Amino acid sequence: MATRSNERVLPLPLDAPSTPLAVIDVGSNSGRVVLFRLDELGHLEILADGRSPLRLALDLRDGDTLSERTIEHTVGALRDFRAIATSSGAGQILAVATSAVRESANGDELVRRCLRDAGIRVVVIDGETEARYAYLGAVRGLPVADGMLMDIGGGSVELSRFRGRELVKTWTLPLGALRMSDRFLTSDPPATAEVDALAGHVRTLLAESGVGRLEGGEQLVGTGGTVRNLAKIDRYGRGYPIPRLHGYTLTSSRLDGLTRILVSRRLARRRAIAGLSSERADSIAGGAVVALTAMEVFGAPDVLVSGQGLREGLVYDAIGEPPPAIEEVRRSSIDALASRFATWDPTRARRRVAAVRELAAALEPKAGPGFLERLDEAAAILDVGRSIDYYRRFEHTADMLVRADLIGFSHRRLALLAAVVRQAGDEKMRVQVYRPLLSPADRESVARASTMLAIADQIEHRLPPGGEEGIRCEVRGGTVLLEAPVFDEWRREAMARRLRRVFGKRLVIQPDGRSDDRG
Repeated sequence: MATRSNERVLPLPLDAPSTPLAVIDVGSNSGRVVLFRLDELGHLEILADGRSPLRLALDLRDGDTLSERTIEHTVGALRDFRAIATSSGAGQILAVATSAVRESANGDELVRRCLRDAGIRVVVIDGETEARYAYLGAVRGLPVADGMLMDIGGGSVELSRFRGRELVKTWTLPLGALRMSDRFLTSDPPATAEVDALAGHVRTLLAESGVGRLEGGEQLVGTGGTVRNLAKIDRYGRGYPIPRLHGYTLTSSRLDGLTRILVSRRLARRRAIAGLSSERADSIAGGAVVALTAMEVFGAPDVLVSGQGLREGLVYDAIGEPPPAIEEVRRSSIDALASRFATWDPTRARRRVAAVRELAAALEPKAGPGFLERLDEAAAILDVGRSIDYYRRFEHTADMLVRADLIGFSHRRLALLAAVVRQAGDEKMRVQVYRPLLSPADRESVARASTMLAIADQIEHRLPPGGEEGIRCEVRGGTVLLEAPVFDEWRREAMARRLRRVFGKRLVIQPDGRSDDRG
């Protein structure tokens, strides 16, 4: 059996955190390499990746030994991963192996061959360490404080309970998607008795582990290829405005319907399901049963999907950074996205933020922190849309927000942010564009925020360097008095009409500090 390590894969600190770092995960179902670069804001940028269906768990169905063919295939995959890492300028390579290798009698041989023939040192980690890495990677970029992380791999399931964004306890159970599908679902399609037997096995092992149900306020978070692929299939089956999986919510009712479809189809028909990865066609049914049964046992109405996990956790562990507050994650994520665009000007962003804050203080004095944070984010990020087309910068910025690798945001929060930006540039835009995440109940909030952003943008265009200190806004009864350098009468009237439609108040603009009643 392979020697297991619960030590850090890489001593602290990294030689050069900004240098590209390759992380290789030798999993029970597949292997993958991802090239990361950590920027000065602590945001992980993906530079390249590669994957290979290793299928290690299938070698252990009737014994505990990895075959020579499997070892050769794995070594070949790692040689390919090394080529990808070298091409992208990786300064270091971190490689770990999980369930199948640590359970095999000849895992040490695989590790030796990987070092000799591929030049890669693979560390076989134990279940507790695997769960800890998965937690560090998956929870950091999600707006959750308390709950349970469920990482469904090919050979095992790792569970991590956390409170206040700190890890409390971990479990590792032999309930991986490939292992369970191969052991229980032997018919094509699976017989009802086989599905029931698998579900019963999951319930038994979870009960024996003592994991327990979720408590009030706790959120189930899911990561790993099985969970993400189930979410991807579900997303394909509905009209949905955000194309990324990170932050997606998969409800137990939708997973139940999806599981029924997966277990009722022959493998050949299952492969045709939109969104299903071809390499998971023979394991996704078992993985779905495991996920659904676990949700029932935990009492979880839904699972919040993380697009990050073990590989990202390895990097965060190597640099020794605990999960920061979620507000800090969102702020650094927005800053990291903005900094990628030459059109983004931090000075203009700062002036726009100052203008929108002054407007909000007067027009929305009772606004909550979420509303104000959203206004700041919208004002700060707006200029990235100019990289495509100045005249459609609001629309392009909104599209980037829902497609970029922003972390720390729920999908609803992203939809609200994108809607505010888009409607600032197009007052006729309707929140239905972002359904089912937004509803008619969000119209007023979006309209008020987008109106302030639109006015702040007009003000920013006319501010001299350092001029944000001269912006003044106050409400006197039904009149809004705004001191800002907007001299054109047509523009002032257009701004006044929009503010009256949304806030029901008369706008009076004083471009040079003198009263102007024509608004």
